[in-house]
Amino acid sequence: MKKLIIAGLLVLGLVGPAMADSMLINGAGATFPYPVYSKWFDEYAKIHPDIHINYQSIGSGGGIRQASEMTVDFGATDGPMNDEQIKNAKVKLLHFPTVMGAVVPTYNIPGVTTELKFTPGALAGIFLGKITKWNDPEIAKANAGVTLPDQSIAVVHRSDGSGTTFIWVDFLSKISPEWKEKVGVGTSVNWPVGLGGKGNEGVAGLVKQTPYSIGYVELIYAVQNKIDFGLVQNSAGKFIKASLESVTAAAAGAAKAMPADFRISLTNAPGEMSYPIASFTWLLIPEKIDDPKKGKAIVGFLKWMLKDGQGMAPALEYAPLPKEVVAMEEKALGQIRY
Repeated sequence: MKKLIIAGLLVLGLVGPAMADSMLINGAGATFPYPVYSKWFDEYAKIHPDIHINYQSIGSGGGIRQASEMTVDFGATDGPMNDEQIKNAKVKLLHFPTVMGAVVPTYNIPGVTTELKFTPGALAGIFLGKITKWNDPEIAKANAGVTLPDQSIAVVHRSDGSGTTFIWVDFLSKISPEWKEKVGVGTSVNWPVGLGGKGNEGVAGLVKQTPYSIGYVELIYAVQNKIDFGLVQNSAGKFIKASLESVTAAAAGAAKAMPADFRISLTNAPGEMSYPIASFTWLLIPEKIDDPKKGKAIVGFLKWMLKDGQGMAPALEYAPLPKEVVAMEEKALGQIRY
């Protein structure tokens, strides 16, 4: 018995210091990139078992707020912070694009199995509450041959502060002067109509269980939940389905136009093959990290993410960053002080 106790104490003696040396890094924010972030954090922990990254998928609004108040080590957002948010943050936050993704119009129309096509006018009209029936002429004209039901449209949107919302309304503001004037752009807006769901998960769940509904989610959530999603007409007049290729096409000109702070919009991008509701998503990293060990660990993860992590993105329906953007970011990592 005594030998067992001594052995147990020896084991505790060996494990104790190892546990003491382990590091917990806390982050919070966007649900849009959560599937790929979850994969990255798991894979990174395999090669760095002493570093554990805990990420709360609470929405971009929450990510910006918590990073600004310094209650987490990093934030995440799908809509870049505006000048006022940057000014009001307790610490200067740097934007680092991680991957690119697409926001898609998802719908649940019993009896309709054809992939629907949506004009910008149809999407703006539906979310403004002006188009209320599935067989409205604006929807029907783009879907010749499809029997659309004479049923009321149930609109689903985000209830929380959301970068997915920012991408969606950023697009609507570019294609609809009425939307821009009446609703505008933000991670949270005053919706003219609809039911609210929390997170991409909540919107996907509501659309799935609500007949004759339409919502918007990041592509991977539509794929994983097996919900129908439509093609969207782009600035060249082509109806494009969200895919790695069409999101990459939307970013084709981004490398040349990318500002030094990486705050850029990809919605309604030019190009015949560009999917029009695409975006980068960003990590928000403090410029000054007080804990040197934690700063080194965060920069180490970012370097891995820009190099090895990019190869894991396509399997989860995200487009990797353009090489030119990766090179810019690797240089920008030098701005982080610790």
